[in-house]
Amino acid sequence: MRLINVQAFLDRDGWIKEGKLVDHDKNVLEFVDDKVEYAILSHRWMEEAEEVDYREMVKLAKMPPEERHKIRERGGYQKILQSCKLAKDKYKWLWVDTCCIDKRSSAELSESINSMYRWYENAQVCYAYLHDVPDDPGDPDPQFPTTSDHRRYPDFCGWPEWFSRGWTLQELIAPSTVQFFNKDWRSLGYKQRLAPTLEAITGIPKHILIHGLHGNRPCVAQIMSWAARRRTTRVEDRAYSLMGLLAVNMPMLYGEGKKAFHRLQLEIIRASNDQSIFAWDSEKEQLGSILADDPSDFHRCGRMEPMSHDEFIEFLKDDVPEGDIEDRLGTFPITNRGIQIWLFLRPDRGSRSRFQARLPCRNGRGDPPVTILLALWESNYYRYPTPSFRLPPPEGPLQFRQVYLRYQDPPHCNTTFEVDDSTLTENGFTCCDTHPKKFSENTLTLTSTDPLCVKVYFDSQAKHRFSVGFGQFFGKRWIHVDSVESNMIHPPPWKNYTKHKYSQMLVATPEHAQPMSKARSGSEGYGQICVMQTHLPRTTKILQISSVMWNSSRMCGVKLNVFDDPGSCDVSGEWTAFNVDVGGFLHVSLALISLFI
Repeated sequence: MRLINVQAFLDRDGWIKEGKLVDHDKNVLEFVDDKVEYAILSHRWMEEAEEVDYREMVKLAKMPPEERHKIRERGGYQKILQSCKLAKDKYKWLWVDTCCIDKRSSAELSESINSMYRWYENAQVCYAYLHDVPDDPGDPDPQFPTTSDHRRYPDFCGWPEWFSRGWTLQELIAPSTVQFFNKDWRSLGYKQRLAPTLEAITGIPKHILIHGLHGNRPCVAQIMSWAARRRTTRVEDRAYSLMGLLAVNMPMLYGEGKKAFHRLQLEIIRASNDQSIFAWDSEKEQLGSILADDPSDFHRCGRMEPMSHDEFIEFLKDDVPEGDIEDRLGTFPITNRGIQIWLFLRPDRGSRSRFQARLPCRNGRGDPPVTILLALWESNYYRYPTPSFRLPPPEGPLQFRQVYLRYQDPPHCNTTFEVDDSTLTENGFTCCDTHPKKFSENTLTLTSTDPLCVKVYFDSQAKHRFSVGFGQFFGKRWIHVDSVESNMIHPPPWKNYTKHKYSQMLVATPEHAQPMSKARSGSEGYGQICVMQTHLPRTTKILQISSVMWNSSRMCGVKLNVFDDPGSCDVSGEWTAFNVDVGGFLHVSLALISLFI
């Protein structure tokens, strides 16, 4: 590792300050074995222009006096200077990340990031500089902040900014000795004495703060939770700053975005059989990869702990199949199809594609095993979000099944629906509400982050309401009608009703997408026309939905029509698809095509 020679730095700074001739041959930065005794600095980075990088540190002695002066006035230089003054009586060497890494070399940057946890762990002392904790010159004994102060620190949960940064998490845990300093470099105390306050601020248990991760190592989900509220300047650093804490290494690929956090989780899975890595709970309302997108998805896992095999089986003893399952539970290899894993599954009531899966971890001593929600689509299982409403209890026996959990990002693309519902208006129906408010006149565009929109219609004469969902699922476009009526004596407000229907349809997306996908399977030619008819309860009317989908476009035309039941209609409620090619376009039912021209 490259370290600052503390005395050489102080000597050079003194010569420059006094205007003396500087020894250009005296090395301030040197490559040294990391087994030497050294101090290390932990700090919140300032603006890039304020910090002093490797090139400036090496070339400072050869710069013109005016340029030297500007660099020495920077806050970043002053941090290095003050750290050297602290270290000089005990340590010959000091490491500071701003200038001890030549970031022009991607290989050196990657090596340093992969080694950083070890470097902090091996340091004799870590100086933690809290630049935004003010100093009172009249106070002979400055105190560490013990209560949150949202007025002084409005952006950081009421605590100094140092506690909000991603990289400082490992810098707090790895070193055995951490000494805190305020803005004027006056000591605020050591990590061991401040452990109760630090636990309250960070959520990290006191025994971890005092003894590190060498003893009873927490589960993956709990470690992730410590980073849930922290920030980094680069998205990728959300993952890279956790490698040392989770005992994995991987190459740096700046520019990959959230894929860095996906790679981190895959590396953890290769090295560990800790299933708490699947116990995250995202706020996002979309189906997708079994992997979390960000550490913030683990924000509720602060008390998560693994369960032993015997404890796990004891909770499930009434449903556990015969035979030795321990070996199966402990192995889940990564394949090109997905993560191959044995899980205890129970299907949701009335569903063939939604399951609740039990994991051998829990949210605290005495709690039951964690449950996650999975959706089956085309032989793979995906994670789906916890709905805002209470799911009915699962039904049927617990199944011990080998499944493939999809970790690859599913295909997503934008889909635009053009919806003509004028016939409904002409027949006395009113569109009462839409969620989310995505329609622009009669046009709706769905994305991977907004995969669904629900419109609710109301018939004032029959006092009947029904919902139509327009969605996309892994590149598949779908439409679903929900006309099941509840007790309408005291109907809920439209806003609440529509949001509830949205949540219900979102959770059941795989089931709603399958009928239309099945009808369109084997599609050929230019496009397809899909038609579905269904009775509207408590009325004598039939709702017909006709849709044109062109294979070369993400545009989808939709016509909603309602008419009186003549008594001779064969209403199945199922989708029927008709292929359309360029040559045979005019041979398709003229009545259907006229709906969209």
